[in-house]
Amino acid sequence: RAGAGWAGRFKFARIKSVARAVEKMYRVYRKDPSRLVDVCRQSIVFDRVDDIRACLEAIRRDAEARPVRVKNRLRVDYDSASSGGYRDVAVNLRLVCPATERLGAESHVCEVQLILREFAELKSDEG
Repeated sequence: RAGAGWAGRFKFARIKSVARAVEKMYRVYRKDPSRLVDVCRQSIVFDRVDDIRACLEAIRRDAEARPVRVKNRLRVDYDSASSGGYRDVAVNLRLVCPATERLGAESHVCEVQLILREFAELKSDEG
């Protein structure tokens, strides 16, 4: 949900391809498919870091959003060489509400990528 106090625009991504998911599972997660939590993902693009911070606060306050992990690639001490210079804040979360419970999807983990516009313009739909 968009919140007061932050401005961002959504960049819809395709579901991660099977080939890319398998590649990531082998290369990054030592063949453990349970660690692959960004198959379903969306991005919110921001012009300012302060807007990312406000969005994180809105997620924290949302009773239906259950963050599982936050990977902050905007930290000053983050080694961006490990991600090809790419930076964002990736929030892995579950949505727990009547609709997800009816669908049996309340335990599904998805990813919301909070990204500055300059990086979003360089990023492919494949992630």
